[in-house]
Amino acid sequence: MHFRLLNRQQKLRFSSSALRPEANNGNRIKVKERTKRVKKSRRAKLKELRFFRLKAKKKMKSPNPEVRIRYKLEKAKRKEEWLIEKLRKYDIPKGLDPICDPEIMTEEERFYLKRTGEKKKNYVNVGRRGVFGGVVLNMHLHWKKHETVKVVCKPCRPGQVHEYAEELARLSKGIIIDIKPNNTILFYRGKNYVQPEVMSPPGTLSKQKALEKYKFEQSLEHTGQYIEKLELELEEYHKYVASYKTRDNPTSPV
Repeated sequence: MHFRLLNRQQKLRFSSSALRPEANNGNRIKVKERTKRVKKSRRAKLKELRFFRLKAKKKMKSPNPEVRIRYKLEKAKRKEEWLIEKLRKYDIPKGLDPICDPEIMTEEERFYLKRTGEKKKNYVNVGRRGVFGGVVLNMHLHWKKHETVKVVCKPCRPGQVHEYAEELARLSKGIIIDIKPNNTILFYRGKNYVQPEVMSPPGTLSKQKALEKYKFEQSLEHTGQYIEKLELELEEYHKYVASYKTRDNPTSPV
């Protein structure tokens, strides 16, 4: 028994360079050595941060306007890339929707539903968070006692109300009756409406996630505007430098 244990230990030798145990045939299988991250001390980290801060301060206080503008532009572009990377986490892939037969409505029925929907005071609000699971849930709760539901989109950019209407129609399986100029959408639940067991669709954002996405989108929009402003400033500065050079060194007449 003791002899068998010794024999097995000889076969399962490990080398110092992170090798796997030897097989019966004696062939060694090398394992990729893991690169060890060297941990910096707190003092080294503070020193590195101080260096970058001084470098940035030097560029911001540079007497050359081009250096200052280029530094701001690089910083804004880095922020834009970071925001785009953050927003990718909130993109939910659209799954295959179940096939449903579209209901045929006459003009008289549409006109009647439009009139009754306009008279009702209750509505579902689509605010700054946009379309998320809670909006669809409120629509289904409203359809318990009413055939139509009014959805008010505020704040809303020009043309965005049509995107909201298509997205809500896809998620709630409702029928769009009318889209008003004041960013109000009228939905009809359908003749054969059955309330689903899960009223909030699984492929939607939560209330908190929708707010986070809105904040990142707003920041991205403002950053884009700031980049355009800096690029215009840089272009104007180059034009000014070119005009100044031509004024100081006029071409000699032929």
